Amino acid sequence: MRYLGIDYGSKRVGLAISDEGGTMAFPYKIIQNNLDLVDTVHNICGEEEISAIVLGESNDLSGVPNKIMGSIEGFKRNLEAELDLPVFFQKEFMTTIEARGRSGKEINNAKKIGKTKQAQADSSAAALILGRFLDKKNNKESNTL
Repeated sequence: MRYLGIDYGSKRVGLAISDEGGTMAFPYKIIQNNLDLVDTVHNICGEEEISAIVLGESNDLSGVPNKIMGSIEGFKRNLEAELDLPVFFQKEFMTTIEARGRSGKEINNAKKIGKTKQAQADSSAAALILGRFLDKKNNKESNTL
């Protein structure tokens, strides 16, 4: 079972993909957030034989949904309406900052790093979101054996 992880942003959307066993997540690509977004994701799901989508759930430090969460929820509804795939939420707390740190940049201020590095962080953040979901799912499955 292959999963697609999504780090939704107002300008760019980072994507990650799992291995066929659904155990590991890898940065995949960055796409523009535009009117073709759902169609683009639909095409990727077909090309990569995706079985489920994991979408980052954006909350602030106190657990309250961020401003962008309304757009993320709308995007989730659109995906569910257009694709015959389950769409799961996974908390994405600080994944972009963590992704920037993993890319070798200790500067976590988006204004201080280049656009290319920001985009790389988007797909790496999607991989972190997807990886957390897969870890949780796989731990549950191993505990029921």
